[in-house]
Amino acid sequence: MRIPVHQLPHGLDLDLPSAATLHAAGMDLRAAIPEGEVWELASGQRRLVPTGLVMAIPQGFEGQVRPRSGLALRHGLTVLNAPGTIDADYRGEVQVVLINHGDASFELRRGERIAQLLVAPVASWTWVPEPSVEALGDTGRGSGGYGSTGR
Repeated sequence: MRIPVHQLPHGLDLDLPSAATLHAAGMDLRAAIPEGEVWELASGQRRLVPTGLVMAIPQGFEGQVRPRSGLALRHGLTVLNAPGTIDADYRGEVQVVLINHGDASFELRRGERIAQLLVAPVASWTWVPEPSVEALGDTGRGSGGYGSTGR
């Protein structure tokens, strides 16, 4: 699949997202913060981080912005609304909502890999109103909610 992408002026010198390995599912997004600036995320702080990218996700697909596992493990840094969704009709800058769940502050610099982007198919659906819960059919689980399937 080919996805058109445009680099905004504040992201022109950054590499386009790329897969780190041959079979990687996602491509790393980079922080397009001003050169020479260091953005500090204190423990518990969240911040919207620009990537400098505008893209055209094809109809029938979505972009999924997900955390990078190494940042999550080592620093407690994650994507707050994970996975963040980029809809096929969105044409604004892709930005990442990062939050620091770690104990220490995290220093973010230009070009740092902050999240990963996956592109996945989405299904369209419509609701079919039913007159009763029984009309939905029975399953082994039924209406069992949180914890009902055991550990």
